[in-house]
Amino acid sequence: MSTRRDFLKTIGLCAASVALPKRTFAAGSNKPNIIFILTDDQRYDALSCRGHTFLKTPNMDRLAREGVLFENAFVTTSLCSPSRASFLTGCYAHTHGVFFNSQSDPDPSLPTFSQLLQKAGYETAYIGKWHMAATDEPRPGFDHWVSFKGQGSYRGNKFNIDGEDVRSQGYVTDDLTEYAINFINKDHKNPFLLFLSHKAVHAPFTPAERHNNLFSDIEIESRHNPADNLATKPKWGRKMDKNWRQQIRNYFQTLMAVDESLGRILKSLERNNMLDDTVLVFAGDNGYFHGEHGGMWDKRAAYEPSMRIPLLMRYPARVKAGIRCGQMVLNIDLAPTLLDLAGAAIPHKIQGQSWMKLLAGHAGRESFLYEYFGTSGDRFKRPTTIAIRKANWKYITYPLSNMHTHELYDLNNDPEELDNLSASSAHESVLRQLKVELARLQEKTNFRFPPGRTI
Repeated sequence: MSTRRDFLKTIGLCAASVALPKRTFAAGSNKPNIIFILTDDQRYDALSCRGHTFLKTPNMDRLAREGVLFENAFVTTSLCSPSRASFLTGCYAHTHGVFFNSQSDPDPSLPTFSQLLQKAGYETAYIGKWHMAATDEPRPGFDHWVSFKGQGSYRGNKFNIDGEDVRSQGYVTDDLTEYAINFINKDHKNPFLLFLSHKAVHAPFTPAERHNNLFSDIEIESRHNPADNLATKPKWGRKMDKNWRQQIRNYFQTLMAVDESLGRILKSLERNNMLDDTVLVFAGDNGYFHGEHGGMWDKRAAYEPSMRIPLLMRYPARVKAGIRCGQMVLNIDLAPTLLDLAGAAIPHKIQGQSWMKLLAGHAGRESFLYEYFGTSGDRFKRPTTIAIRKANWKYITYPLSNMHTHELYDLNNDPEELDNLSASSAHESVLRQLKVELARLQEKTNFRFPPGRTI
């Protein structure tokens, strides 16, 4: 088995710090390079450009300043494996078939955006956490592969690099960044796609040693609002550990290496004179609770902190600097957007839509379907959830359980979802309309439950 030092020496990874001569990639082609960076469990507001009180993320902020910040970005399933498959395929979980964590890859009849870009002439690389089927083997659609099994570890990973096992004792965010920069620094004869998928900030939150003392003087507060009418909400999911304050502090400490990683990626693109010729998208795979609604933790539920994500894009050739887009965009929109930017055909099976039309001034979607499929492996016992989210309203149902009430929220007047209006006679008309719209979305997307599941 190779050692990490031997492997890094072989591929010249240390060259990442050396300034390279100006060069042109993909000569004769107007297709941009594409870098998609995905974090794990990063809340939509876990970056300083969203007004966080103590968190500083200068490189994420730079993307927002030099590109577009999508203020209302969502996942269609707030769970790692289904969400990752939705990013790749542009489809809902009930279409691509990844209903649960760590069990399967997407339906092979649905091509991923990496396969489609590879077919369109792109050199493709996947670096980081895969977390669908529980294997680290290289996947179709990628010319270069760096990954590990399952969640991996913050230290001491065994990487599968193009089929070869390579051990590392380094910090995982730094390791993945080095591999990504090495790929960027290669001589590319064709435009490239780089998918950099971080382990961070998944629990157990483990910061790099250099960040261990950050925020030690900050008093961490729960996000629970005392005005929340918990009597009208389901009782499941309120389970924060005793040391939740330190866990939240560790969460933000762990995120710091991700922001540093983004800064190194930006500098590498600048050194190679290709920053402005590269589409750079940064997103989270789902949100995360920090104590909302009486002490909720983890994700899965259809409340805003769980289903909203950070989403940033920089590409000055098509996107003006400093845009804040308030339209609703989804993780299933990534695949058609990247194909659109690359000038590649968008398969008719894709259920998302390119957000480039929104940035050109066109109207966006009025509503979307949210789904989560309950599993006995969830320690919070959150049941199967089907919901509809509109600009100003949300309706949440639990179709496989008679133990939980449905929920209706007026997001315009109650953005924190404190008051469930489903039993309000004054809102019967709104409730009827949302039920009809939810049924329409289910029919339109050919909704189905996982076989044999009743949770």
